[in-house]
Amino acid sequence: MASVERAELKPGYDISRILKGGWHLAGDHGDIDRGQAVKDMAAFVEAGITTFDCADIYTGVEELIGDFRRAYPSLAKGIRVHTKHVPDYDIMATADAAYTEGIIDRSLQRLGMDCLDMVQYCWWDTDVPRYIDTAMTLKALQDKGKIAESSVTNFNAEIMAELKEAGFPMLTNQLQYSVLDRRAENVTVNFCRENGIQLLCYGSLAGGFLSDGWLGKPEPTEAFSNRSLTKYKLIIEDFGGWALFQELLQALKNVGDRHGSSIAQVAVRWVL
Repeated sequence: MASVERAELKPGYDISRILKGGWHLAGDHGDIDRGQAVKDMAAFVEAGITTFDCADIYTGVEELIGDFRRAYPSLAKGIRVHTKHVPDYDIMATADAAYTEGIIDRSLQRLGMDCLDMVQYCWWDTDVPRYIDTAMTLKALQDKGKIAESSVTNFNAEIMAELKEAGFPMLTNQLQYSVLDRRAENVTVNFCRENGIQLLCYGSLAGGFLSDGWLGKPEPTEAFSNRSLTKYKLIIEDFGGWALFQELLQALKNVGDRHGSSIAQVAVRWVL
């Protein structure tokens, strides 16, 4: 197995520092060959990337990882699967314990697991109440043995403080963070540091924009082929626009040229 950096999130729980994401397998990123996707998962694990990220709302992805676990049981023994609990937007206001446990049970069934390695809790809109109640239901399911580790995703410091006060354990916070998007710095990052909450960062390549292929290219004006590019083009606009983004790409290339690396490799190393 290749040498990939690892990180210990807590004693007895370590992960590969680079994770295998799953959002692109959920649709709107091109056709998915399910058989090839399962083979690709095996290739990632054999390369040392042993931590998979998914969500109950990523259409078909938990099932795909479950297929991988059944097809490659020896490799599956060495992986961590981080899924998410994301209540349906229209159900948040009425989500109760039975609803939450039903979603967790569905994830267990899809993945073919007796206990979920990690559940990253997400709440679409904190102006809608019950996010504390749902968090405590997840804690109860952790105490029940259905969840090993509880975490959050896309929560700011204010909401994490509320969850902490309520007694909800948070091993990690998964958030969008890159050399292009540093909004999490200061308040959110400092809260996590002060409270022993590790960071799991996504969007480190901005959907592929942080790569050699976009250096020197004119600003795109036509509709994009997938949701990732659509999403991260908005981040580029918030960053300062296309011209400033091109300056960033050139700076990353200058660093990469000194080290025999690509823009994407430099961008990922910056996050790590």
